[in-house]
Amino acid sequence: MKLIPAIKTAALAGALSFALSGTALATTLHMFNGGEPASIDPHRVSGDWENRIVGDSFEGLMTEDIGANPVLGQASDYTISDDGLVYTFTIRDDAMWTDGTPVTAGDFEYAFKRLLNPDMAADYAYLQYLIAGAEDYNTGEGSADDVGIKVIDDKTIEFTLANPAPYFLDALTHYTAYPVPQHVVEEFGEEWIDPENIVTNGPYTITEWVPNSHIKAVKNDDYYDAENVSIDDVMYYAMDDISAALQRYRAGEFDILTDFPTDQYQLLQDQYPGEAHVAPFLGLYYYVINHNKEELSDPNVRNALSMAINREVIGPDILGTGELPAYGWVPPGTASYGFDEYKPDWASMDYGARVAEAVSMMEEAGYSADNPLNLQLKYNTNENHQRIAVAIAAMWEPLHVNVELFNSEVAVHYDALQNNDFDGVGRAGWLMDYNDAINMLELLRSDIIYNYGRYANDEFDAALRESATITDPEARAEVLRNAEEIAMSEAAAFPIYYYVSKNVVSPKIEGFEDNAKDIHRTRWLTKSE
Repeated sequence: MKLIPAIKTAALAGALSFALSGTALATTLHMFNGGEPASIDPHRVSGDWENRIVGDSFEGLMTEDIGANPVLGQASDYTISDDGLVYTFTIRDDAMWTDGTPVTAGDFEYAFKRLLNPDMAADYAYLQYLIAGAEDYNTGEGSADDVGIKVIDDKTIEFTLANPAPYFLDALTHYTAYPVPQHVVEEFGEEWIDPENIVTNGPYTITEWVPNSHIKAVKNDDYYDAENVSIDDVMYYAMDDISAALQRYRAGEFDILTDFPTDQYQLLQDQYPGEAHVAPFLGLYYYVINHNKEELSDPNVRNALSMAINREVIGPDILGTGELPAYGWVPPGTASYGFDEYKPDWASMDYGARVAEAVSMMEEAGYSADNPLNLQLKYNTNENHQRIAVAIAAMWEPLHVNVELFNSEVAVHYDALQNNDFDGVGRAGWLMDYNDAINMLELLRSDIIYNYGRYANDEFDAALRESATITDPEARAEVLRNAEEIAMSEAAAFPIYYYVSKNVVSPKIEGFEDNAKDIHRTRWLTKSE
């Protein structure tokens, strides 16, 4: 809606008067952020749409720079022992909570042990199993006192790892490593994250949460680097309709879109040159298979379904944004892996021959036109997910498969996946939390809740555990590669494509840099009016 001239003139006059008074106008970033957050508690969140909010308001010992590389955050420095097992951090003297309380080593110890407490049931706790004693405590086989975290004094904290992990600093940028204010959590319980109660330690703090509408965060003037934080307020809008979001961007209502309809990519390139950012990053789009569904317990059936997915056409034709076809589980370019992308033998077959073989495999398993395999394919509401689901359902038709498409909003969808509450196949995606192959492969470990399909293979699990004890990078990578081959040979899940990030960024925004994690903290951005 446009302002009528008289109102517009009055607004401009008011802005001029405000500026002449010596006080700068507040700068607000308007961001389309995807689905409604399930939480903003760092120990309760799991999605990138939640990470964007939580990562602006909280900060760990390490944080991300403009390129999403680990840099010092609440820590002013650190040391690593010669054996790579002991990390000692000094916390900044000027690290403060937004209520004026200093951030201490005790806050970090409390947060890590809260995350790992079995009663907390934090889905993501396993990411910090790098710390000695963490897994035993989290699984009920050890105590909090056995976790390798030691407070030396108020500003010094020491971590002892179970095994050397060169990616530990990267893992400390993850929200599972953020501190939480013990004094506030204990006072308000689960309501500590309500805007009227929340206390944060990052560049921003949350002041408003209107469910299914938006969350508002304002600049934390007590943040140690506040003088270099340019944007005053951030509005994170919750929407599932990415076409509507694009329309609002075109109307000037949004500054950043964190996704866009792929069929509008050419329009964006033509009408908004340079504003659509499409870049490769470390992530995988995949379908999980419910291994508790009897019909899908046969690896030949699962392999037939995987073979019939024509991955080569999804990126260039169905989406139109160039996503790379994925046959393996670990994205190309993953650090310390050292292997080419995994591909099964059938990946090089002519697609028609692949489908013919897949049909034969299904018929051997007893499926035919008179006895089809009935599957439900679940996805979270999004035009791009729907487009892929429709295409793959059509690819499976020649295999005597009837597919029921079922969509739901993102929180409901992932809740169903985590509870293994789906009748067949479900859409999922994973953006790597840190750049190491184990972060992907653990998604198929039998005791990890993010193993949505409940795939279980003792040999695979043993290989992952063995890798944690190997210090030689090449030997470790070989063990992890063998684990990947075990899971993919059994079609433990269906990798579809390796992600490209899809953002749209207004020319008013500076400091947005494409990176392999697709993490863009607001503290690095500036906005011109």
